[in-house]
Amino acid sequence: MQYIESKIILKFLSFVKVINFAKLYISFLYSRLNHKAKILGQPVALSIEPTTTCNLGCPECPSGLRQFSRKTGNLTTELNKKIIDQLFKKLSYINYYFQGEPYLNKNFFDFIKYANSKNIFCSTSTNGHFLSDKNCQKTIESGLKRLIISIDGNDQKSYEMYRKNGNYERVIRGTKNIIKWKRTFDSQYPHIIFQFLIVKPNEHLVDEMKTLSKELGVNEFRVKTAQFYDFKNGNSLMPENQKYSRYIRKKDGKYYLKNKLNNHCWRMWSSAVITVNGELVPCCFDKDATHKIGNLKSQSFNDIWFSDTYNRFRNKILNEREEIDICKNCSEGSKIWA
Repeated sequence: MQYIESKIILKFLSFVKVINFAKLYISFLYSRLNHKAKILGQPVALSIEPTTTCNLGCPECPSGLRQFSRKTGNLTTELNKKIIDQLFKKLSYINYYFQGEPYLNKNFFDFIKYANSKNIFCSTSTNGHFLSDKNCQKTIESGLKRLIISIDGNDQKSYEMYRKNGNYERVIRGTKNIIKWKRTFDSQYPHIIFQFLIVKPNEHLVDEMKTLSKELGVNEFRVKTAQFYDFKNGNSLMPENQKYSRYIRKKDGKYYLKNKLNNHCWRMWSSAVITVNGELVPCCFDKDATHKIGNLKSQSFNDIWFSDTYNRFRNKILNEREEIDICKNCSEGSKIWA
């Protein structure tokens, strides 16, 4: 399925976008070799946050726990347009998600429509509670190409172990709705993915969830490892099956991240994250925007992207990545998709 999705994304490329990608990758390789940041080209991908609001109360999620120290709110159509107008010639992909539930922003479909009009592949991630007939019709009409639905159980009991305040049957109805409207419009989009976050209470349900996704007509099923902010001493939600965990327990009784933190990260060259208030942060692991590089409300994207501030952060990635707090919990390089 990922091969099919890659073919879809290729349709959104142009000669200018391919050259931009090549320049980025060459500058990334040069930077790794010399341990000094050099950036050529604009990002090929962005994550843009539609809202920080969420209807659920999931543990380990700052949105669900209402624990942000940064400004919260909703993305505006004006800011969305300002971002895209600066980047669309070289930008291939936008994920309209960072924190919060995207469908709670009343302008969400307008964001997708505008990006789609600029030939940008658009994706989002939802908890599936707002996939009404009306919203599903608007989703198809907006041109959204990929829809990730988070579902972490096969009944209400297993589902609400992590998705606090959630309604399992509502998610299933929403999934059936979006599939129905795809058929009504005879549309191959959006590509629908069931994303299953594996925690201890549901780790035994992987096969059942695969079966459920097939029965419903979902395009793809993916598992995702759970991130825990305070993982050193373990967590009651950590899976027992090491295959499904980001962490490993060592002889000292402490837990450590499985994958090695090498001094490089392609994401620092290829993509960026923009919050509802226009703050540009380097990575989706910076959920509270503690490493904000600049603000697009008052600065141009290029002024931030090519700034000394951003390159200092890239240089730290190239030389002292293990010293960066948000990198200490990074799943980049893990075998399980996350």
